[in-house]
Amino acid sequence: MAFKGTPSRSQYNLEIEIENMGGHLNAYTSREQTVYFAKVFEKDVDKAMDILADILLNSKLDPLAIHRERDVILREMKEVNKHSEELVLDHLHATAFAGCGLGRTILGSESNILSLSREDLRLYIDTHYLAPHMVIAGAGAVDHERLVELAQRYFGNLRMELNEEQKKSDAVCMDVAKFVGSDVRIHFESDTMAHIALAYEGTSWTSEYAYPLMLLQTLIGSYDRAAGKNVTSQLCLDVAQHELANSISTFNTCYKDTGLFGLYAITEREKVGDLMTCLVNNVAQLVEHVTEEDVERAKIALKATMLMGLDGNSNVCEDIGRQLLTYGRRLTPAEIFLRIEELSVDDVKAAAYKVFYDKDHALAAVGGLEGLPSYEWIRNNSY
Repeated sequence: MAFKGTPSRSQYNLEIEIENMGGHLNAYTSREQTVYFAKVFEKDVDKAMDILADILLNSKLDPLAIHRERDVILREMKEVNKHSEELVLDHLHATAFAGCGLGRTILGSESNILSLSREDLRLYIDTHYLAPHMVIAGAGAVDHERLVELAQRYFGNLRMELNEEQKKSDAVCMDVAKFVGSDVRIHFESDTMAHIALAYEGTSWTSEYAYPLMLLQTLIGSYDRAAGKNVTSQLCLDVAQHELANSISTFNTCYKDTGLFGLYAITEREKVGDLMTCLVNNVAQLVEHVTEEDVERAKIALKATMLMGLDGNSNVCEDIGRQLLTYGRRLTPAEIFLRIEELSVDDVKAAAYKVFYDKDHALAAVGGLEGLPSYEWIRNNSY
């Protein structure tokens, strides 16, 4: 709705203004952050800030436009549900964080999409778009002092805190995420493939285990049958040698107060049982079977991945914004690399012990699941 017009710009005029600048205006939402961004030439930075402030703070939120947008979001929901990985990871969050906000999908429930009103949206903006909750970041052809001046001009009147009535509003949802050991299995008799996500409670961005877990993610690695059998981790080697899966990837998702660390696998229904045995055994052994050579190799790969993630001004800008929201300051690549270099084998083993060893897990699986072991079996083999 932010792009549907303001009192000073109609939707058509907004689109024409961006087009004439040769710019790009967009937004996206994750489970904890919403990002609005503009990519423009250096001479148009002032205009871009004006536009961002206008659409963020002064959107019309026209009821007819809201009604039209409902169908767009419902179609988007259907498209998301066609992607097995997104569907499984949504189910994983729902079961791992059942009963709290982190367990809900980004798009929300269909009933909410159909019932949200202009008043609901306005209340959300007034409640959450406060100065302490927002970061303005720039990268590329932008001068810092000028950006500070523009931020003061366009966002200087943002409120610092809520009034007492707003603090009691349903729009303020600051519940603490609580991990629940549980699973969800959606079996399709006709499906020849299984999509499985096995995860453990990870850590927040600011945890002492955050960087060791990044190393562990790199150390476990990923495997894709189409790419051949040139793999480095013992888990991926076992999977490749016995052709247990079409692909395996490791994920390490950090949030403000918790995280999810796990594996996502796609395999044929006949191999589900053997694959899970392989996954669980290899994960349990990470506490002991990590060598100095493994850690050094993972350090190099992790640093390379991080540098490639900062390729381009858009990625740098996004990284600055996320770090300011999570750490309260900017961590340079040099500082991050120093932290990675200081990690030892014992640090990695300690992180594995905290996250995997004899711990409850969350599991989400969709497809042909006849051979999927019970929750109790997986739990009993976690050490």
